[in-house]
Amino acid sequence: MVETIIKLEKAVIRQQKNAVLKDVNLEIGQGEFVYLIGRVGSGKTSLLKTLYAELPLEYGKGEVAGFALNKIKKSNVAMLRRKCGIVFQDFKLLTDRSVRANLEFVLKATGWRDKKAIRERISEVLEKVGLPDKQEKFPHQLSGGEQQRVVLARALLNAPPIILADEPTGNIDPETSFRLLELLKDICDGGKTILIATHQYELIKHFPGRVFRCEDGAVKEDFSFLPQEEEAVSTSGEELESPEGEPYSETLEPNSAAEVPPMASLEREEASHAPTLETPSEEKLVPEPSEEKSADETLAETAQASSPDDNENNKEKQKEKKDDKSPDDLLEFELI
Repeated sequence: MVETIIKLEKAVIRQQKNAVLKDVNLEIGQGEFVYLIGRVGSGKTSLLKTLYAELPLEYGKGEVAGFALNKIKKSNVAMLRRKCGIVFQDFKLLTDRSVRANLEFVLKATGWRDKKAIRERISEVLEKVGLPDKQEKFPHQLSGGEQQRVVLARALLNAPPIILADEPTGNIDPETSFRLLELLKDICDGGKTILIATHQYELIKHFPGRVFRCEDGAVKEDFSFLPQEEEAVSTSGEELESPEGEPYSETLEPNSAAEVPPMASLEREEASHAPTLETPSEEKLVPEPSEEKSADETLAETAQASSPDDNENNKEKQKEKKDDKSPDDLLEFELI
């Protein structure tokens, strides 16, 4: 039996104190390849941020890699994020240092101290994503597809069981997008759980997986991408012909009334499952804000926090300190 690694029950996804998605029930098993689709502003990004505790889960229940999202302490958020490799659409690479230094920065931030082990791990993940010879390149020297592969390598550094990818193909061309999805599929075949938010439905046709759609404030599994098979029976009660041309002797009949629970029973059952908090059910759903703080701004704030301003420092002094970022700065918002 496949172990559940991501689970949400009657969850309310909120952004800036507004409910974006309500009554979210989601269950994903270890090693599954899953898509999250929907229009811009439908809540995809907010849902992913809730899964890695960037947004708090205040209503409902949630569990990711053994961490209870509705009860998680701030001190445990960094540990949760080490279980989630996060791939951003806008890359979030440190532009003032090489690929090797970008990856080294993350490893040191997550507790790696052995220099030899760090070098070996960096070589391993770059080999995995097909960039073994790009260690000394800077981000601006790479194509968009190569930068996204570096981001994926960064997400793989600590071998997390889950990869959360937010529009990973949004800034790369179609051909490169296919190669990236092929790589993600290979990683999934190795036992990782992959959850991809995307609006590029063509990718789903070529790399099938389970699909969940964010729409009208709800999240529902979408089966429309499954291969269409010819119906073997008719729900209208019409006779169907067998392959030999002979009509089937049986027709489908609707369920008997005895199988339908009494309305009073349904009402009692519904009441027993009703959420105890009234606030979520009364909230008005709003589209996911388009002006929310981006991942760029979050990383920038984290990086700036590593160099406190002195009241007497001038601009030249600040420039000299721009590379003095401490690995501890990413513990509150880890990239992996």
